[in-house]
Amino acid sequence: MSAPIVLGIETSCDETGVGIVRGTELLANVIASSMDEHARYGGVVPEVAARAHLEALTPTLTEALERADVTLADIDAVAVTSGPGLAGALMVGVGAAKALALSLGKPLYAVNHLVGHVGADVLSEEELELPTVALLVSGGHTSLLLVRDLIDDVELLGETIDDAAGEAFDKVARLLGLGYPGGPAIDRAAADGDPTAIRFPRGLTQPKDLERHRYDFSFSGLKTAVARWVEKRQDAGEDVPVADVAAGFREAVVDVLTQKAIAACTDLGVPRLLLGGGVVANRRLREVAQERADAAGVALRIPPLDLCTDNGAMIAALGAQLAAAGRAPSGLDFAADSTLPVTTVQV
Repeated sequence: MSAPIVLGIETSCDETGVGIVRGTELLANVIASSMDEHARYGGVVPEVAARAHLEALTPTLTEALERADVTLADIDAVAVTSGPGLAGALMVGVGAAKALALSLGKPLYAVNHLVGHVGADVLSEEELELPTVALLVSGGHTSLLLVRDLIDDVELLGETIDDAAGEAFDKVARLLGLGYPGGPAIDRAAADGDPTAIRFPRGLTQPKDLERHRYDFSFSGLKTAVARWVEKRQDAGEDVPVADVAAGFREAVVDVLTQKAIAACTDLGVPRLLLGGGVVANRRLREVAQERADAAGVALRIPPLDLCTDNGAMIAALGAQLAAAGRAPSGLDFAADSTLPVTTVQV
């Protein structure tokens, strides 16, 4: 008997994702981004994102079904991101998933967006080995997790206490006139810069900070330090070396992220690290993570980049895991939850 076919819907931020999986086999992963519509504002506008999801959901669903070569009648279950994320954006996906499940008479699984990033790795050719430490880095989230069991035991080790890493990239890119989205823009500029020319602060890495925030992150101070450095140069009538500033900023972010992730692996005796989230597309982050993982004897896993950003396939994969484990579906009485804790895998 073949594994059930699960359709997943993800609308937590600015990307409308629909994915279809058969067990751990990826059949389709279609993403429609509204990034261009947010560019003029230098960041995601929740109301714009919600309207974009409404417009994109039907064509994205249609394309996913075509790529998977299945029909709605072939779908055995529906999974959807119920949180965390932007409230209005989440409501679009949740409403669509409920309508689909009800009309098809199929079970519905409401799942956690962040755990979905870990679930994406079950679609890789190599089996996901647990327990693992997972570092999730995106525009809205920077979290460090201990995953002992994908659907039963996910522990939050630490998270950002202010700006997420991706948010800091956007703000610094805007400050330097590099445009939006900030991650790719900073990456391009930093390629011509010297990462050692300017040493920006590493938040929550001092001994006094580590006592309370060993696995937590802070990037607001770093963003402010970059702004003050640039202002000082401008006030003195000197040119701003954009490439060096970008490289120094990127190095500070990458240093903190990888330092704390590897420390968690070492402290907990878990020699495995999984990276997820859109910021994982950053070349320097992948390089340093690999270097430090190798030095510490930690096995590093990074899903394909199209499965690192927000996508429906990771939600479908997590739903498929729940279905395979015999978990009862979520029903229709759940709501979108913008602050859903990562320890709640299924609503």
